[in-house]
Amino acid sequence: MDSGLPFGDFRTLLERLPPLDEGAAARVRDDFRHIEKPKNSLGRIEKVAAWLAASTGRPPAVLRPVVAVFAGNHGIVRHDVSPRPVEATRRFVELAAAGGAGVNQVCAAYGLGLKLYDLALELPTADFTMGAALDERACAATMAFGVEAVTDGVDLIALGSIGVGASTAAAAISAAIFGGSGADWVGAGSGADAVMIRRKAEIVDHALALHSCHLDDPLEVLRRLGGREFAAIAGTIIAARTQVAVLLEGFAATAAAAVLHCANPAALDHCLLAYVSTTEPGHRRLAQKIGLTPLFDLGMGEGEGAGAALAAGTVKAAALIHSGMLAANTVEISQMEQTR
Repeated sequence: MDSGLPFGDFRTLLERLPPLDEGAAARVRDDFRHIEKPKNSLGRIEKVAAWLAASTGRPPAVLRPVVAVFAGNHGIVRHDVSPRPVEATRRFVELAAAGGAGVNQVCAAYGLGLKLYDLALELPTADFTMGAALDERACAATMAFGVEAVTDGVDLIALGSIGVGASTAAAAISAAIFGGSGADWVGAGSGADAVMIRRKAEIVDHALALHSCHLDDPLEVLRRLGGREFAAIAGTIIAARTQVAVLLEGFAATAAAAVLHCANPAALDHCLLAYVSTTEPGHRRLAQKIGLTPLFDLGMGEGEGAGAALAAGTVKAAALIHSGMLAANTVEISQMEQTR
């Protein structure tokens, strides 16, 4: 960090975000207007291709896509806010590392790279009902770690996460930014019953009261109520701004994105949302608040990266539809001119 303040450089970056390349998007829209096809036959695919061009500053192409799944553990799980044990986070990482998770299969189907990030699973964040989940330096360092996920050559990064207790943290962040009580934002998550859902709401309300004097600062919301996977995802989104398109999956990733949106409403212009969770009603509400429309609805809950990978496959297809149809149309026009 060059500023001497842990969050200083990230605040500066959020203030100085470059705009997307609207010229590149306009060229794609013009291409589709001149390609021979029934009107509206491709629906939102045309918009996805234009968004990809605007986000990367290049004609639509997905040559090096990566699905990044961040795993973190939360101190609030001691309050029994999830039916899954904290060990489930580690088990998922091991399963995915061995190639046995759903996200592995989708990545194989679409030719996507996969990166798994173990964010100190042996050291859960602090219980945010007692204090901040992370101190500022640790949060900033984890954001910086997320920056490293945007490596040279990557042109599309799809972000997912795994963390027992993360949906409670996401609900707390959502309530801190957009208001309401815990009951307005919590859901069943990975299978919580009515008693557990009420407990989750109470935990959120307690945290909102405890941290109330600091919730006007988005990055303070992130460190006090989030977790390491939230911070890493926020860092990745910021780092991707200049040349990489971003896909988001899950309540946690969307909550991390909401923090950036709160700091700068233009911060998510290069992001699309894969889907909204059917098990977390707060996720749909949050997506609407920050203006993200899901790409698809397959009835999925928290997908642990599989939904992010499916969305990456869709974006890859949109790029190929544009380039393939444009090339064929150009050849056809050339042949017609030669026969005249």
